[in-house]
Amino acid sequence: MAFLNHSTGELHCKVVYYGPGLGGKTTNLEYVHSKISTPTLTKMTTLATEGDRTLYFDLLPLDLGEILGYRTRFHIYTVPGQPRYKISRRIILNGVDGIVFVADSSPSRLFQNRESLADLRENLALSSRALASIPLIFQYNKRDLRNALSTEQLNALLNSSRCPVHEAVATEGVGVLETLKSIFGTVVGELTKSTREVQRT
Repeated sequence: MAFLNHSTGELHCKVVYYGPGLGGKTTNLEYVHSKISTPTLTKMTTLATEGDRTLYFDLLPLDLGEILGYRTRFHIYTVPGQPRYKISRRIILNGVDGIVFVADSSPSRLFQNRESLADLRENLALSSRALASIPLIFQYNKRDLRNALSTEQLNALLNSSRCPVHEAVATEGVGVLETLKSIFGTVVGELTKSTREVQRT
C-alpha cells in the first residue's frame, strides 16, 4: 500500500508487472529503464532465477504533480512468471498499488495467460485483497505475431471487467511507455480519489 515519507516529501507507490513466463515483462522494464533519462531513476536491480528474472527499479516522475503536497515515487517490479516461483510472486505483490498484466498474444500461450491471472487472484486473496480493488492495466504483448489472438478474443478470455488495454510489441518498444504512463495515471487517480473521500469524512 502507498506510504508517506515525510523526510523526503514523497508518496511511495508500488507497481508490479505480472503475467506468464516469457510473456514480455522483463522486456518492458528493460526498455523503460533504457529510455528514461532522469536523475530520479535508480539503477535496475536484477534477481536471476533459473530461466526467468525479477527486475526492480524506482522512479519519481516529475510530471505527475503532487498528492497532499507530496511527490509520487513509483517502485516498479516484475515477477518471475514460471509456476514454481509462486511464493516469490506472492512476496513481491505485498503492498502493491497497481498491476500491469502482460499477456502473451500467441494462441499457444492462452492457457498460461489464464493460469497466471488465476494465480494473481489467488495470491492477492491470501493477503485479503481482491483484484477488483486494485488499479489494473492489461498489456497484450507480441502483437506482431501473424497468428496473434485479436484484442476482442483476449478481452473475452482474460478481461471480463473491461480494464484499460494497451497493445504492445515490447521487443520494439511499441506500447511500452504508453502502458507505464497509463498505470501511473490510474494509480495516482485512485489515490487522489481516496484522499478526497477521507477528507470529506
